[in-house]
Amino acid sequence: MENLEFDLLYDVSENSTDNISEGSGEFDLEMQEPCERALSSNFNKIFLPTVYGIIFVLGIIGNGLVVVVMGYQKKVKTMTDKYRLHLSVADLLFVLTLPFWAVDAAKSWFFGSFLCVSVHMIYTVNLYSSVLILAFISLDRYLAVVRATNSQATRKLLASRVIYVGVWLPAMMLTVPDMVFARVLNTGSSNILLTDDSMETADSRTICQRIYPQESSLTWTVVFRFQHILVGFILPGLVILICYCIIISRLSQGAKGQALKKRALKTTVILILCFFSCWLPYCVGIFLDTLMMLNVVTTTCELQKAVETWISITEALAYFHCCLNPILYAFLGVKFKKTARTALTVNSRSSQKATLMTKKRGPISSVSTESESSSVLSS
Repeated sequence: MENLEFDLLYDVSENSTDNISEGSGEFDLEMQEPCERALSSNFNKIFLPTVYGIIFVLGIIGNGLVVVVMGYQKKVKTMTDKYRLHLSVADLLFVLTLPFWAVDAAKSWFFGSFLCVSVHMIYTVNLYSSVLILAFISLDRYLAVVRATNSQATRKLLASRVIYVGVWLPAMMLTVPDMVFARVLNTGSSNILLTDDSMETADSRTICQRIYPQESSLTWTVVFRFQHILVGFILPGLVILICYCIIISRLSQGAKGQALKKRALKTTVILILCFFSCWLPYCVGIFLDTLMMLNVVTTTCELQKAVETWISITEALAYFHCCLNPILYAFLGVKFKKTARTALTVNSRSSQKATLMTKKRGPISSVSTESESSSVLSS
């Protein structure tokens, strides 16, 4: 569990059953007191692999479909399509790491040092990038709806170039700690302080986690946790909330196109609720756990076990967000739904291109653009 080790929160394995302290004995004295954790341990052995398996299957199918449809469109790609493709690639790569963590949670790490570092890096870069892309999407929607008359050049710049500097580059830089600290360790041959329930399996337990220096383990853990909460939730969350609230305010004005506006408002609210419903509970859990590490909140055995269970469940809920993106496209994106249906039928490519070009040349009202753009974007 995260609260049993001073590790970075994205390491899914830290929520695994036989987790250890990453600081080689950095537990506070009160943490060394006996606290029965067998229930949460057995719970994670079953719960985490099951949930990760479900997310993996749904994520592969949904995001794979988006990538296929985007590829089928060939040259007819809008800025919305570009963001959608970036997001699906990030989510797709993210779910590809989940089978490794599922096996680790259920039993042990069997994949060696190279894959340990590689999976950590892939996991981190795509976890960050997917959330940051959502902020870019909301900013693009703000420009399209609120600044519709003079934002085309800015939107093109954001979608074509700035996204690499504002999303992928920072996400890749944040993998540096994985390269430095992620490693494979056999708990039976180390001097790491083990939890009570992992003692009996120490001889056969191999872990793949960030192992921080003993003297500064708590500091590293707290810094990286607050880094994730800030960069992975607070900053993109504020951008999403502010942009969509302004969009809601703009769409609520005027009487023209009420039906389309009502649908766009509903879609925008769904996007906001999806993002915060998925990520807020998890960030609250790791924030509380960090305060317990720092002795800001008095720790008891009951509270410790409750926080562990909360983090395990809400972490899985947060990861389900990568499956919601294609679902939102399918049910809310009219244009995407039609394109996907065409891509999966025997209709000719020429017919599809002609249809798309006709739509592209036809007049589209600003209200219609707002509705469609909001519909196809994920939270």
